[in-house]
Amino acid sequence: MLIRLGHSPDPDDAFMHYALAEDRIDTRGFRFEHVLEDIQTLNAWALEGRLEVTAISVHAYPFVQERYLLLPHGASMGSGYGPIVVTREPVAAERLRSMRIAIPGLLTTAWLALQLRLGQVDHTVMPFDRILPAVAAGEVDAGLLIHEGQLTYAGEGLHKALDLGEWWTADTGLPLPLGANAVRRDLGADAIASLTDVLRRSIAYGLEHRAEALAYAARFGRGLDAELNDRFVGMYVNDLTRDYGEEGRAAVRELLRRGEAIGAFREVPGPVAVEFAS
Repeated sequence: MLIRLGHSPDPDDAFMHYALAEDRIDTRGFRFEHVLEDIQTLNAWALEGRLEVTAISVHAYPFVQERYLLLPHGASMGSGYGPIVVTREPVAAERLRSMRIAIPGLLTTAWLALQLRLGQVDHTVMPFDRILPAVAAGEVDAGLLIHEGQLTYAGEGLHKALDLGEWWTADTGLPLPLGANAVRRDLGADAIASLTDVLRRSIAYGLEHRAEALAYAARFGRGLDAELNDRFVGMYVNDLTRDYGEEGRAAVRELLRRGEAIGAFREVPGPVAVEFAS
């Protein structure tokens, strides 16, 4: 069976899927086609049910919950860190409410978390890799950074005004669930169970063979040196990636509960229902 596997062209996702890409594990009869796109594109495709397995933003899950189940692994969670807002000059977080902020997509978890922290703010959508240079060039007042920009912004002379993961963990005591992997419901229970096992073993293989998986992930680092590549992967591929556990599942439910409370999912028919594949 062909499985189109959607994920971002980033070191953390590449690390998770290294074993599949390089044929390091038994795939139980599945043939994987890796489809690399930015997370906002993958979110939009998930609305259509285009891919059998795909990375999505946790923010996007309520909009696709009728088509997809969350896989019990593959999450990107920040424990005390996460997307950040940067500016050209040091500013207090509260001043961001009066600024125009570039964001990486309306379905990204970063955008949901920013709304939970600051309320409605003036914003413009840009590709995630355009935001940092746009702030540096003065095209926007501030930028919401995901991926490696969280580690490289200072090299552009920018300043961190707000760390959404830090705020979230201080406020809730939970990690901030940013990305998830989801599987299309119409594959059926048997295929989903087998896929769940294969994808879990891919993540485990990377964690257990860290050096070789890091070397593969470095191809996707967009200028990260070996130290920053290691640090970035370590931030978002960890024990919570291997399995959400009760803490991870509670974090997802709390994020979506708060999103529902501010009307972020008003276009979703019916209540938000978090459901994991077994």
